[in-house]
Amino acid sequence: MERAVSRYSLLFTLPTYTKIVAYLCIQCFATGVIGQLPLSTSLQGFAWGLALGGLFFATTLIANYVTSNIILRKDFILSPRRCSFISLVSNLIITGFVCVAVLVSSWLGDIGVWSKIMAIGFFATMSLSFLVFSVLSFMSSSRILLAAALQPVLFLIPLLIGYVPFEALGYSVLYIILAILAAFISVQIFIADLNTLGTKALGIPSVKMFKAFLANWTEGLEKPFEDILEQLSEERNITVSFIAFKTGDKLKAVMVVPTVHPGPFKNIGSSAIPSLIQTALEKKLGCIVSVPHGISGHELDLASQAQNQKLIEQIIKAAEFDVFDAEATPFVTNKVEGATAGCQIFGDYVLIMLTLAPETMEDLPLELNEVILQEAKQKGLSWAAAIDAHNSIQGPFDAEKTIEPVKKASKAIIEHASGYKQLCFEAGAAKVTPTDFGIKEGLGPGGITVIVVKTNGVATAYVTIDGNNMVYGLREKILASLLELGISRGEVLTTDTHIVNAIVMNERGYYPIGEVIDHQKLIEDINKAATQALGNLEPAEVSWRREVIQGIRVIGERQIDKLSLIVDEGAKRAKKTSTVIFPAIGLVLAILLFLF
Repeated sequence: MERAVSRYSLLFTLPTYTKIVAYLCIQCFATGVIGQLPLSTSLQGFAWGLALGGLFFATTLIANYVTSNIILRKDFILSPRRCSFISLVSNLIITGFVCVAVLVSSWLGDIGVWSKIMAIGFFATMSLSFLVFSVLSFMSSSRILLAAALQPVLFLIPLLIGYVPFEALGYSVLYIILAILAAFISVQIFIADLNTLGTKALGIPSVKMFKAFLANWTEGLEKPFEDILEQLSEERNITVSFIAFKTGDKLKAVMVVPTVHPGPFKNIGSSAIPSLIQTALEKKLGCIVSVPHGISGHELDLASQAQNQKLIEQIIKAAEFDVFDAEATPFVTNKVEGATAGCQIFGDYVLIMLTLAPETMEDLPLELNEVILQEAKQKGLSWAAAIDAHNSIQGPFDAEKTIEPVKKASKAIIEHASGYKQLCFEAGAAKVTPTDFGIKEGLGPGGITVIVVKTNGVATAYVTIDGNNMVYGLREKILASLLELGISRGEVLTTDTHIVNAIVMNERGYYPIGEVIDHQKLIEDINKAATQALGNLEPAEVSWRREVIQGIRVIGERQIDKLSLIVDEGAKRAKKTSTVIFPAIGLVLAILLFLF
């Protein structure tokens, strides 16, 4: 799925509507003048060229208005701005062929050659128009065909009036009809070939998936894509671990670790699930809530907003705490072959955090959950909540190579922590929501939470940032700054929120924490929250809870693999097929035209 999101770097933004109309105006008048001057260099010829240019511009504006406001009035994507941009590209193709046709026909003295060259140009522009409208529009096939043909045909009428003698109009119209048929056939073959890839893999045409993807990219519409994900999804049980800190009769903070993955991107599926859970529980419990990234991958992305709501409703019901323990071990760490595990035991509950920092880490394999749980139970503990810190990125990540080092580090740290005596502790918590940066810079709405646990005079901070990973070295800077505040231990976690993904058009499709956010400003905000947490430290008790939520629909590993394959193979196939189909049919059209 990350490969799918990385395709955003290939996309682009359009100029403003005003600029597009200005470009259309320039292009239309230039076409009229350029097309007329080789035939007549007189002032009268120039004036006639300007008149034709005005006619081109008027017909284009009228066609665009009718297309976007009448034919495709209820279409999600094809707004007046986008329709106008399609017309601009289409017109530029025609302009190029006008120049070639006028020069060649003037040189040969044969107006019939002009019509034939223009027919080939019309094939090119109609192929583009049919293809773009077919891929982008959610309207019926008849409306798509009408919308695709209207502007190029209306633009062509002044061309025929301006350059073709009356007696040659019949042949010219016949050539244009052949060009339209050839364009339609080539686009249908191209789309049918591309659709077979998705149909064979998932039973869904590739173009339908691409159209849903574009609807989300351009308009933020999640339903078309989520309808596909729901169709592909499978039911899974989701385990949610809670650890709640109470001071007196009031909850101080709750950490929630769900084995669900935030994804796949933007507002699709469970992309925003960490902040959604956080907001819902803050409202119910009235305390600080952090939702770090449990060990999970994209196969555990929820399929839709409906599944989000189902999960959150069950989490809210489950967030009840009645049995509390007043003791905990210190927070300890262990590093094995580049994998660092941090661990703290509360009663018979172990909280473990895993990182590969400063090396790159992405989603850790799901099998680690079971390994960690079994190790915890062997040490007489009831449950283990494992957190993927997701806090360093600087290059490629090999999940297979990380499994053994992480397993070894996890087992070693649980054994090490089990040897410590549990003591009374204090807890403090705070949250800061920065206003200087947000989703575009990589920070989700959950902001920054800091939970401080102090045992035997040693303060440990759990810093959770609502972002997708963190740039190389920033974790170490943050921990060093916390040390200056008297917090000697801890870990920096990100939620792996994917609400920040597919927002910017760079290579990744998102910014990890610290890539564009000023490090010093971020550290100041973290220190602010940490200082507040230190300021409200109180003797505390802890409670833990595990909830298994059944029947949640997730995308699934098999479907993720196939979706990823379609993304890559579809791009390759489209490139390969387009370089064969369109030139081949264009060549056949050219041969037919010049045989007349």
